[in-house]
Amino acid sequence: MAEDFEEQIRAALDLVPLDLAKGLENVVVVVEDEDPGDRDIFGSFHGVPLTERSSFGPSPPATITIYQRPLEEAFADPDELRREIRITVLHELAHYFGIDESRLGELGYE
Repeated sequence: MAEDFEEQIRAALDLVPLDLAKGLENVVVVVEDEDPGDRDIFGSFHGVPLTERSSFGPSPPATITIYQRPLEEAFADPDELRREIRITVLHELAHYFGIDESRLGELGYE
C-alpha cells in the first residue's frame, strides 16, 4: 500500500502546472506515517515560503510532509483517497508559494 500511496503523491505533483512546477526550488516532499504532535493532520509545510525568501543567499530546504495513516483512515474509498491526497499535496505546495490558510479556504483547499 505504501508504494501506491507514494505513487498517488507523484501523480498529484505531476498535475502541477508547468509554470508553477518551474518555481519549485529547494523543496522536498516526503511521506510519514503520522505527525507526532497532531495525529489527525494530513500534511504539513516546514520552511520559508517562496515569498519570504531572501535574495541575498540560499534558504534552507523546505519540506512538505504528507501523512499516510490519517489520510487512509479518513478515506477508505480509493477514489476519495486519491482526491484527498491531491488536495493535500496542493494545499501544502500553496504554503510553499506563500498562500495562507484563509486564502486556501477561499480557493476550496482547506
